[in-house]
This record gives sequence, structure tokens and C-alpha cells, in this order.
Amino acid sequence: MQSRYKEFRYAWRVVLASAVGIGLGMAPVPIYTLGVFAAPLAAEFDWGIDKVFLALPVLTLFALILSPLVGLLSDKIGARRVVIGSVIGFSAALMLLSLNQGSLTLYLALWGLVAILGVGTLPITWTRVINNWFSDCKGLALGCALVATGIFGIFIKFYVAFLIDAVGWRMAFIGLGVLPLITSLPLVYFLFRDVDDPKVPEEQRNAIAEKSGQIVTGMLASETFKDWRFWLMAGCFVLISFGVGGLIPNLENLFATKGFDKDDAIILASLIGVSVVVGRLVGGYMIDFFWAPGVAVCMLVVPAASCYILVQPELTFMIAAIAVLLIGLAAGAEQDLMAFMIARYFGMKSYGVVYGVLYSCFALGAGSGPWLLGREYTASGTYDNVLFYVGIAFLAGSLPLLLLGKYRDFSVPAKA
Repeated sequence: MQSRYKEFRYAWRVVLASAVGIGLGMAPVPIYTLGVFAAPLAAEFDWGIDKVFLALPVLTLFALILSPLVGLLSDKIGARRVVIGSVIGFSAALMLLSLNQGSLTLYLALWGLVAILGVGTLPITWTRVINNWFSDCKGLALGCALVATGIFGIFIKFYVAFLIDAVGWRMAFIGLGVLPLITSLPLVYFLFRDVDDPKVPEEQRNAIAEKSGQIVTGMLASETFKDWRFWLMAGCFVLISFGVGGLIPNLENLFATKGFDKDDAIILASLIGVSVVVGRLVGGYMIDFFWAPGVAVCMLVVPAASCYILVQPELTFMIAAIAVLLIGLAAGAEQDLMAFMIARYFGMKSYGVVYGVLYSCFALGAGSGPWLLGREYTASGTYDNVLFYVGIAFLAGSLPLLLLGKYRDFSVPAKA
């Protein structure tokens, strides 16, 4: 058992740098902080809250388009170079948001710039390097890095709220932009190196190469995109991200329709962060020991039960809390599973571009879910009807993963 975790002896630095980089990257920062900025921006510019949140579809659109490109770039020139440039660009773009004087066009254009410059901070780049370093503990390492989205997401929400109260929203954007520069960038520069980096000691490189047959092997992107397994994963992750992404932003409003007061609704919705952390770590640990599609079904089917719970006319606080925790488990496991299964079924040769295309599918579901659920609520005054379809999406997105079959062995030529 001790030798199993020996990989962390060599690669804990990569996991640490990745965790901080992901936690202060484009995946969690806008989602967790935009709601804090919404009230002061709407008040100063006489905007509706809906206009402030138009930033999210902009981010989703650019992530959809650029994720495959940044994945391809990581494969060609290395993830470390992409990450360093993107951390700097992401920080600068966040600070530029402080310059807006009330133009909605400029506001959305600046968020587009945040996406263009920050897309390299998405998990695409970080998980590529982690997958290269780890074999036996691949799932746990991915979970330890990706868990930062929940931990840092909670931290930056309070950080931004403090800055807004102390120095105003403009300086808060500057303070938010400075954060990756003074934390992520130094860690990336000194600790984040791939296994083939010349500055990695030869002893470490040889030890990892001996353990993992997937470092430079695997399927070409052209081969992967002809494989039915890839398109099965793509369809599944669209449906899963639609369900998870649609539910989480609507939770406060959903609980309000069930008769909970504002404070209780916020407390219930905040429980999602706790279960995301648990889902990342537990899911990551389990896929090292058990077949990943089986683990995926166990963790991603349970939110369908949450949908059934949430349509009930009378909810107690405890039952509602259980429903939220089940949703969070799925939210915590989905990206770990995606990164792990790409490595196991397609290898590492074209990991970046393959992950990028799958992440685009993920973004499509996550970006459309909140809007579709919100539209249904606006039209009917209830979420009950759409929750039925969300539950179906969880089932239809998870059960087909059982068809993927056994992992590929990339110590021999890949077979379709």
C-alpha cells in the first residue's frame, strides 16, 4: 500500500500547483464571484440582475469554442507554457473589468476577453500533467487538484465581498485579478512541470516512466474522434452537465418556491460546496480501485432521486438538505471522471485536444441548463415540470457509460 502512494512523493508539487491554479482559474472564479458583484453593478449602472449575469453565457460560448484549441496547444507546446501565459492574461483581464463606466457592450466584451485569455486555466491543462505523473493514484491525484474549485470558490466569495465593502467594486476587481498573480503564478513557475521537462530530475522521470505506460502513448485525435466511445462520453457529459449546471444556480429560487425563507434557502444552497469537496475526493479515490464507469453511474444517478425529492409539495429542511448533498456529489465527481476516463480509454498522446472537445460538450450542457430552468420558472412559476426532465437527463447521461467496457492497454498498439 505504501508503494502505491509513492507517486505523491515525486509529484505532490504538481498536484499543489494544479489545485491552486484550478481554484483561482476560470472554472470557479466567475461562477462564485459574479453574484457578489451583481448588486453593486446593477445599482450603479441601473442594470437588471439579468444583464449582469449575461457574462456567464459569454464565458460559456468562448469556452465552447476555445477549449479544443487550448487543448491542442497544450499537446503541441506543453501545458506549462500555456498555463503561465493564461494565468497572466486571466489576471489582467479581471482587473480591466474595473474600467467599465456603464456600457453593457464593453462589460460583455471584457468578459469575453477574460474567457479568451483565461481559457488556459481551465482543468484541461492541469489534468494533462497530473495524468502524466500518476498511474496507480491517478484518480486520487485528480480529485485532490479539482477539489480546489469548491474550496477556493467559497474563499473568493468572502474575499470579494470584503473588498467591495472596504474599497468598492472597482478595486475589488483589481484585488481579484491580483490574486492569481501572487499565488498561482509563482507555484506554476517553480512547481508545475511535466514529466518530460528537462528540469525534472532524471531519477523522478525514470521512476514515473517505469510505472506508467500512458505517458507518450495512446490514440491520435483523429482515431479518437472516430471511436464510438468518445461520442458516447460526449453525449453523456452534455446531459450530466445540463442537470448539475442547471440545478445549482437555481437552488435558492427553487427553495423559495417551496416555502423556505431567504436565510434557509441560502444555507441549503451553500451545502453544495461541502458535497462537491466530498464528491471530488471520494470519487477520485474510488476510481483508482474500481471500474470508473461503474463508479460514475453510482455517483451520477443519485441526483435523479434529488429531482424526485424536490418536486414534493412539502419539504422539510433535512430532506431538502439531503437532496442538495446528492446533487453536490455528482457535481464533485463529474470532471474527475472525465479526465480519468480520457486517459484510460484514449491515452495521453492527444489528451489535450480530446479533453478540450469533451469540455466543450460539458460547457454546452452547463451553460444551457441554468437558462432553460430559469425560463421554465419564468413561464410557469414553478420548477416541478422541468425537474422531471432533469431527472431523466441524469439517468440518460450516466447509465450508457456502462457500455464503455474495459480500459485500453496502451502498452500494446491501441485497438478500436
